[in-house]
Amino acid sequence: MKFFHLSDLHIGLRLMNRDLREDQAYIFDRIAAYAQQEQPDAILIAGDIYDKAIPSAEAVELFDRFVLRCLEAAPKAELMMISGNHDSAQRLNVYRQILARQRVHVIGLPPQGPEEHIEKVVLQDAFGPVNFYLLPFVRPSMMRTVLGTREDGSSFSYHETLRRLLEREAIDERQRNVLVSHQFYLPKGADPEAVERMDSEVRTLGNIDAVEADVLEPFDYAALGHIHKPMQAGDKRFRYCGTPLSCSVSEAGQQKGILMVELMEKGSLQVTSLPLTPLRQVRIIKGRLEEVLREACGDYVTVVLTDKADLDVMDMQDRLHHAFPMLLEIRREVLQQRRELASQELEPELGPLALCSRFLGEGLSPEEEKLLQDVINSVQGVE
Repeated sequence: MKFFHLSDLHIGLRLMNRDLREDQAYIFDRIAAYAQQEQPDAILIAGDIYDKAIPSAEAVELFDRFVLRCLEAAPKAELMMISGNHDSAQRLNVYRQILARQRVHVIGLPPQGPEEHIEKVVLQDAFGPVNFYLLPFVRPSMMRTVLGTREDGSSFSYHETLRRLLEREAIDERQRNVLVSHQFYLPKGADPEAVERMDSEVRTLGNIDAVEADVLEPFDYAALGHIHKPMQAGDKRFRYCGTPLSCSVSEAGQQKGILMVELMEKGSLQVTSLPLTPLRQVRIIKGRLEEVLREACGDYVTVVLTDKADLDVMDMQDRLHHAFPMLLEIRREVLQQRRELASQELEPELGPLALCSRFLGEGLSPEEEKLLQDVINSVQGVE
């Protein structure tokens, strides 16, 4: 069984106000070309099809074209996709049953009640069945009607929610099983802060959305979405393929691609990365103005200038925009260093009263300071 694993298309994304429609169309054509070359049995898209819950008409049209190109390139392939945290689950779920008859499985919503289960698509090859479980992005609050709650009425954690959802499926581990999921999985016991995240990713405060990857053990492969950099969630069977196109400057220099997975008999797995070369690279070019200008190109470029001398701002901007038509931003390293130095020279660890006094101005009377301290104590819950 051969299938493609891709995710996080983010159709409709703008890179620092640059419209990426042409770039996305180009990369989708490269994916379709791989499909024509390899003739996969399935193409999996692990969430975040669109960049916004309400995509533009142009974004919907581009996705429609991509789906058509994939099915034309690999006419026997089953196309399976789930919603991610950027998508509108309800919108993607429209025509779900009708599309399934055309070998297009678009799963927007996870189970909605105790009687419902994760959508499963079963394909056959020479070694028997392969069960594809399609689980869209879930938040614990979405699963209260399916899983219930803790004794105190609160929702389960992300980890507990995913564990309980998967345990409901009674997965036959004698067969080959594949999960398509869009969550933040990481190896058991790993520090979420140690995982390199891209600027384009949505992060939760305190990493409360982290799910330990041991819940994936029943699967022969987990096609994961949500993390924008290619990586494994511990075991080589559990993989993020990353975005097919850079979505932020923090992804500059990354080799993008899609994963081609081949399942043979139970326990035999081969994963190959199919590289994708974009229409335009995302680059960071650093140096003095004259050095930078010598690297003129049509890529998406962030320029970091190291000149210590003052520059004519208007002339500098005109010359850089001429050299780099797709210029994203200009950073001045010296100015950044000055800001950091100035912040270090500020009084350290000012308390709430001192901060408020500074904001309100000098010369507060003792009565005003006492009143201000009473307000601060009230907010902080101090008697």
